[in-house]
Order: sequence, then C-alpha cells, then structure tokens
Amino acid sequence: MWTILQIELFKIFKRPRTYIAFVAIAVIVFLIQLAFYVDGGAYISFLMQSIESDFHVEGKILNGYFICYFILQTLLIHVPLLIALIGGDMIAGEANMGTLRLLISKPISRASLITGKFIATMVYTLLLLVWMAILSLGLSMLIFGTDDLLLFKGEEVVLLLRSDILWRYVAAFGFAAIAMTTVAALSFFLSLFAENSIGPIVSTMSVVIVFTILTSIDLPLFNAMKPYLFTSHMLGWKGFFDDDIFYNSIARSAIFLLAHIGGLLGLSLVIFKKKDVLS
Repeated sequence: MWTILQIELFKIFKRPRTYIAFVAIAVIVFLIQLAFYVDGGAYISFLMQSIESDFHVEGKILNGYFICYFILQTLLIHVPLLIALIGGDMIAGEANMGTLRLLISKPISRASLITGKFIATMVYTLLLLVWMAILSLGLSMLIFGTDDLLLFKGEEVVLLLRSDILWRYVAAFGFAAIAMTTVAALSFFLSLFAENSIGPIVSTMSVVIVFTILTSIDLPLFNAMKPYLFTSHMLGWKGFFDDDIFYNSIARSAIFLLAHIGGLLGLSLVIFKKKDVLS
C-alpha cells in the first residue's frame, strides 16, 4: 500500500496542472490581503456604521484573524473545483491514457489500487488546505497583526477574545478538511464512469452547485431536502466562531460528511472490482 501511495503521489505532483490550485489560492489570498491593506479601513468603517451609535469598539478590528475569516468565507466555496481537478482525474485519467489495464495487470489487488489512489487524493486535499491555512491565517497574522475578532453575522455581532481564537481556526480547518474530502470522494467516485477527466470534474461541480442552490433557497420543499444534502453540512466550520458553540450540531455534520466519504469509497471499491477495463 505504501508503495502504491508513493507512486500515486509522484504521479499527482509531476503534473503541471496539479499546481494550478496552489497558485490560484495564493493569487486570491494575496489580492484579498492587498485590498484590505490598501483600503481595509473604508470597509471596516462601512461595517461599523450599524453599531457605532450603540457600541464603542476599541482595538484593531482589521487584524489577521478578521482577514482569515473573510478569506475562508470566500475561498471554501470555490476550493471544491480545485479539488475536483485532481479527484476526477485519478481513474478517468488512467483510462484516457490507456494505462488502467496495465495497472490492474500488476500483482496488486484492485482494492489496494483504489485505496492507494484515494489516499493520495486525500493527501493532495489536505496539503491544499494546509497551504491555504499558511497563507490566509499565518501570512495575515504576520501582515495585519492580531487582536480580538469582531464578526458580523446578519443581525448579530460576535466578539471573540484574542486568546480564544487560534484553536477555533485549527478546528475550522480540521472540519474543512472533512468537507473538502467529501468533494474529493465524490469526484473520485465519478471518475470511475468516464474515459477522460473532464466529465467527472464538470459533474462534481454541477452536483455541488445544484446542491448549494437548493441549500440556499428557503422554500418548504427544499427545506425538507436540506438535511440530506452534503452541501448543507460543509459550512459547519462556521459554528466554531459562534459565541455559544453547538458542538452536537457540528459533530452531526462531521459524522454526516464522514458517512458520505465512507459510502463513496465503498461504492468505488465495489464498482471497480467489477469494472471491465477495456483500455
């Protein structure tokens, strides 16, 4: 298994397109940080208009913690596309190059092959999130410093003390890793049914977009569907930034996503074992 994983990771990171996601995240984060560095004061003034008459807030509102929260809300919506670029290529890419039959002719089981490829996809996903954490949190703290975190959530304003923030980001990125692995598992599963990677990538993003739209529409029919859509649980990381954290709700979302990951991997194993590889 370790040898398979090493080979799959080598194949992933030797492709130039693998680094598109890392470059894209870096560019977006740098642009957001530059925008806040140049004109962040005006943005904060606009946000403070609604509460200035009732509250006097001291301290540095525009700090690294605030910037990171803003970046997370922006990027975690788009990261699934970057993950699908690799997950959708793991099996379909082999089929397109005609190397899939060669792989299964080796003295390794199909289950080991699928598991190794899936773990490699998970490693890529985790590295992408670590890269995002370094840039969005680490670099933002270095540039903007740290202070208490003031968040505007609809009609609610949440103030988190500086000493009570860092662990929340660690937990949030941990939850985001589960959410993004769910997307990776979906794209990996869909790659079993295609002869090139475009189909799984587009299909994965179509599912994510449709489910996200259904999640955001407040109608009785869609409200009944929301608890069963994985996109409804992907933003569970925000729960760590509530004044009162509902751990049971976060845990339910995490378990729901983990169940999806396990189910998709299990289906992938069953289908690939029975798959008639022609190329």
